[in-house]
Amino acid sequence: MPLNILMLSTLFPDISRPNFGVFVERQARELASRAEADVTVIAPVGLPPWPLSMAGRYAPLRALPRKERWRELTVYRPTFPIIPAIGGPANVITMTRAILPLVKKLHAQKPFDVIDASFFFPDGPVAQRLSKALGIPYSVKARGADIHHWGVQRSTRKMVRRAGEDAAGLLAVSDAMRRSMGRMGMDEDNIRVHYTGVDLDTFELSDRAQAKEMLGFSGPVVLCVGALIPRKGQDLLVRALPALPDVTLLLAGQGQYRRTLENLAQELGVERRIGFLGSVPHHKLPRIFAAADVMALPSSSEGLANAWVEALACGTPIVISDVGGARELLDRPEAGRIVEREPDAIAEAISAILANPPAPEKVRETALRFTWGANGDTLLTHLQGLAGKSA
Repeated sequence: MPLNILMLSTLFPDISRPNFGVFVERQARELASRAEADVTVIAPVGLPPWPLSMAGRYAPLRALPRKERWRELTVYRPTFPIIPAIGGPANVITMTRAILPLVKKLHAQKPFDVIDASFFFPDGPVAQRLSKALGIPYSVKARGADIHHWGVQRSTRKMVRRAGEDAAGLLAVSDAMRRSMGRMGMDEDNIRVHYTGVDLDTFELSDRAQAKEMLGFSGPVVLCVGALIPRKGQDLLVRALPALPDVTLLLAGQGQYRRTLENLAQELGVERRIGFLGSVPHHKLPRIFAAADVMALPSSSEGLANAWVEALACGTPIVISDVGGARELLDRPEAGRIVEREPDAIAEAISAILANPPAPEKVRETALRFTWGANGDTLLTHLQGLAGKSA
């Protein structure tokens, strides 16, 4: 009999947010493609109470179907109440109350064997509560900000730690993340490293000059892929630009930090060499990676960023900070540089790569071990090993 898996994820794409949690979705589809697994996804949607919920920005979320076939997956999208900006700890309680009746109903129809929570907060503590209600084991995956942010906040750190302590098994996107979880008090022997995957047929080698011509770029191009938030360090790249003459910096992502970055660029006189691409659909990223000479992401914290692996798969070397699984990923000099989070160090590393670009084929070799097949194999084996354990 196939393993019946309840996948719980507040990070999951929908028609209004096609890039939101796209890697969780890809992981779910890989798992569901196996004959040994039946996967049901519950992707709760947080909405504030009326009348705040009637604000225009919530209209697309209100309109989402509560059940749908999303690609090859059956996805339920129950709503739960949130208090914008301040509701973090309360979200665990409100989400559990909102989805528990649905979970119990589905469990009565076809019992679940295990719960797979895709993010540590609020998914982990909610999975902990569902596990007790159903009497089945659960697993939680740590990806980055869920540990580095929610795991240290006074209002949520106890819930994160307890969800980790009570889980039948845990996953971490890198060995560095596994060690971070251990420092929080979680049992490292109960944590399996579960690397991300990359679609090597989509993120592939392309002719760089041709890609630049198609997109209207000329000269050296540095690309940064990530939400426009302070943690990602785009300001350091802007500050590095004066030392990188003729370089164009492309920022793929959106966020409220954009205005700060625009003002900084004007102060430094480099605004004409920065392109804000906004939120780029995931399937369009390969052609932008192909046009870039370097992908730079000097984050203050990461697990193992998907953008790192995708850039490498396209043959584009990376310049990144010494965070998360950076040293696990960059196993050869052709792949790029790990640098201090200082504009001068970043500019120096980018200049060195531009002056002596590595062969794209050698860069791509770094990413070949990060396949979705390997990701699915590890996840299935992990969950099979938990089935039958006491909740």
